[in-house]
Amino acid sequence: MLVLAIETATIVSSVAVAEDGRLLSEVTAAAKLTHSETLQPHIKQAMEMARVKREDIGAVAVSLGPGSFTGLRIGLAAAKGLAYAWGVPIVGVSTLESMAADFPVPGACIVPLIDAQKGNAYMACYEYGKNGLEEVKKVEVVSLDEVVSRCGAMSKNVILCGDMVKKSAGRELPSNMVIAPFTHVLPRAATVASLALERLSKGEEDNVMNLEPVYIRRSEAEVLWEKRHPEAEL
Repeated sequence: MLVLAIETATIVSSVAVAEDGRLLSEVTAAAKLTHSETLQPHIKQAMEMARVKREDIGAVAVSLGPGSFTGLRIGLAAAKGLAYAWGVPIVGVSTLESMAADFPVPGACIVPLIDAQKGNAYMACYEYGKNGLEEVKKVEVVSLDEVVSRCGAMSKNVILCGDMVKKSAGRELPSNMVIAPFTHVLPRAATVASLALERLSKGEEDNVMNLEPVYIRRSEAEVLWEKRHPEAEL
């Protein structure tokens, strides 16, 4: 089955076309352009590079977050629109899980970190076990100092990836912690496609009508509104 995958949870705009065990095309850019500017051209380019037409696509996959609220909304809206128009299944994939999946290192803890603003990060922990990639610590919002403290206290090696690792540059990290190279720091649509294909092989898919982004925290707009309208709080 051919899958069109979309990744817009961070500054990266990434679109891929893949099938079981084979990546046909991927367009990935971390330019300082909005996803509303880049996503549709990237979808068109990825499909042209893969030499596939809309009728060849069997499913649409999309990164659900956590991450940039605006980026997630743009990516999911595009994915849902395509899946509905083409009449194909849609599959949502955790952004943090897709990032961790790029590091099949048994015995290590993979910790993806995505910017959650104000010096905080969305953090989760994954390990490769007998059943493949396993989530050992659910996503939460923590400060970067807390990330370093927690990971430094672990008894195993820790691999950090994600857009927050650049803020670790210059810090003296514990000896058990390493930062992924820049080529593997940010999420990719190819990995989103790979995880989606795994779900589809098990007969799993999501409902195009009620699939929602994974935000974890409230937006700054919501927090500001509540501060200005305290009488509206229940």
